[in-house]
Parts: sequence; C-alpha cells; structure tokens
Amino acid sequence: MNEKIILNYNVDSDDFTRAGEASGNVKRNLKLMGVDPDIVRRVAISLYEGEINMVIHSNGGAIEVIISPTEIEMILKDEGPGIEDTELAMQAGYSTAPDNIRSLGFGAGMGLPNMKKNSDELKIESKVGVGTTVTMKVFIS
Repeated sequence: MNEKIILNYNVDSDDFTRAGEASGNVKRNLKLMGVDPDIVRRVAISLYEGEINMVIHSNGGAIEVIISPTEIEMILKDEGPGIEDTELAMQAGYSTAPDNIRSLGFGAGMGLPNMKKNSDELKIESKVGVGTTVTMKVFIS
C-alpha cells in the first residue's frame, strides 16, 4: 500500500442500532489489507470508543479514517455540548452519561481512557456549546 486510503462515516446521535458500524468496517478493511492484528485491535477499540461517545454525547458528527503506509489516523468531529473539563473527562470512571444510557450498558467512563491507551497519539479539541474533535493515530511502522 503506497497510497492513502480515506474512509468516511456519519454518526447519528442516539442511534445505538448503528453504533459500531464505522469501527467494524475499518477493522474488516484493515484485516483485508493484512495489517498486523495488534494494530487492527488497537484501531478498532479506539475508534469504537470514540464512535460510542459520539452517539451518547453529541448531536451527531462525522468520522474520517486515513490509512497510510505508516499510520492510521482517525478524526472524529461532532456537534454537541463539547467537553467542559477534558482533564476530568480523561479520568477512568468519570462519566456524564445519563442513567438511561448507563442502563443500556454504556457510560462507564472508560471511553476516553481506552482511546488514549490504545492509540499512539490522542488530541482533543473541544469548545463548549460547539462540539469536539478527537484525532487519534496508531502507527503501523
């Protein structure tokens, strides 16, 4: 693979029936490309956690995944409330998910920590009342 492959996905707010489609599609594509299984796993976890966060916390958004010979870059951009305190949100177990979301088995406060743990780079840009952009990279070589 010498060229970049760009994959784009839309994520709808509160659409748990489609949550995970983007991460599942990227995982399948990476496997077909012969990417190392550990890299595939880390990308799938990072992207799934971000995708679920978008479904739970935003008013919808878009995901762009750029696959190159050296890295997989995931850009998740949403419209929504934004993150008031990014440092607090990064703490394992901290969650602003409402009870109805928790009753579905989501909102345990591990999304951002798992994204950080499974990516090589994580950048969060958030503006309250506007939205959040999360950029993650997993290096291939």
